[in-house]
Amino acid sequence: MNKYNFDKVVNRENTGCVKWDFRTRCNEKASKDGLPLWIADMDFECAQPIIEALHKRIDHKVFGYSSNDTKEYKESVYNWYKKRLDFEIDKENIFYSPGVVPAIAALINILTDEGDKVIIQKPVYHPFEAKVENNNREVINNSLKYDGKSYKIDFEDLQEKAKDSKAKIMLLCSPHNPVGRVWKKEELRKVIDICKSNNLWIISDEIHCDLIRNGYKHIPTQKVGYDYKDKIITCTAPSKTFNLAGMHLSNIIINNKELQKKWEFEIKEKLDIGTPSPFAIVSTIAGYNECEDWIDELNKYLDNNMEFIDKYLKENLPKVKLVKPEGTYLAWLDFNEYGFNEIELEDLMFKKANVLFNQGDGFGKEGRGFVRVNTACPLSTIKEAMQRIKDALEI
Repeated sequence: MNKYNFDKVVNRENTGCVKWDFRTRCNEKASKDGLPLWIADMDFECAQPIIEALHKRIDHKVFGYSSNDTKEYKESVYNWYKKRLDFEIDKENIFYSPGVVPAIAALINILTDEGDKVIIQKPVYHPFEAKVENNNREVINNSLKYDGKSYKIDFEDLQEKAKDSKAKIMLLCSPHNPVGRVWKKEELRKVIDICKSNNLWIISDEIHCDLIRNGYKHIPTQKVGYDYKDKIITCTAPSKTFNLAGMHLSNIIINNKELQKKWEFEIKEKLDIGTPSPFAIVSTIAGYNECEDWIDELNKYLDNNMEFIDKYLKENLPKVKLVKPEGTYLAWLDFNEYGFNEIELEDLMFKKANVLFNQGDGFGKEGRGFVRVNTACPLSTIKEAMQRIKDALEI
């Protein structure tokens, strides 16, 4: 018997919620009353231990400057990854950032000079490209190979592009957003070997590492490349795992002692980024220490949502294909068999169906003809979205 009710519909409107109250930010064609399955947070209530920890902190009634540089906090992070992934993190190598994306931007500025290049793998989470280019660096795109069912890394292309003397960083998305790949050990080893032979830093965004579909297992990049760990930075956070995105807390694992000094100077002296809120700290500790059963049940629920989408499409919309995800709660839907251009696909989603998905071209030209669907919501919402698309296609 399940302990948690993920079928419960929570009204998030009028709470300052980006996903629901600012729906037109999804796309200029989006309506204010569209069904939102776009931005990557969950429509589920947080686990009860997190709620209780927050209530206890509020009852203290003093909310001054706080720090997560404590034994209790670092042990909660260490114990979580050791138990879940057999990944041992040196507690002294855990550094705070308000988010993974700000950390990536800071690391790009620390590790490269203007005009240097960063390798990414499109179609990929769009801030990767934005943070490179907006900091006056250049993107090298090692496009993933799509065979009509799943995605693979083009290692020959990566090998050639890593030789570029201006290339300094490989920005890896693991698990991959939006295509849902959970990279295998041998794939990670090949990436590491290529980067090692060309002296590239690896920034591994592993924010979705706890959201893994049945039958798959996330392997931390650093665990595979322990021999190269001083040049691998691992970016993690409780935000996706426990639906705590609004808490703005990420854990950045930096092993290189010289880089640690540069990080501290960049974050504290140049950017003056302080410490997390007391609410972020207690909610993270409660999540890592007390909410393993919640994430296990959540993953089963997400598996069911994905299975429903796959079955529904096969029975009702066989031209639309789900690229079956191995990780994340994001479904990557392939509409290319219809032959829509991007404007036509936007009109179908945002005007005819009135569902708000992230358009695939936002992740690079490789995403044209795709949409990204956030499935971290009650199944009833998924059913409504699928029905709306079916109705729109039949008009």
